[in-house]
Amino acid sequence: MIVLAGFVIGALWGGLLARRRKGTRFDIAQYALSFGIAFALLALFLAIFLDRLA
Repeated sequence: MIVLAGFVIGALWGGLLARRRKGTRFDIAQYALSFGIAFALLALFLAIFLDRLA
């Protein structure tokens, strides 16, 4: 669940960032996907860390 939330938050942030920089639709999609993947990966490591901690 944490990974999915990380992907959604990253995708929203990336999309808004690209839109603020006056990007095209493809720029917005690329930023959203790349930020989503990056945030999901960070959330995955966080989930693994929390699982090992408990």
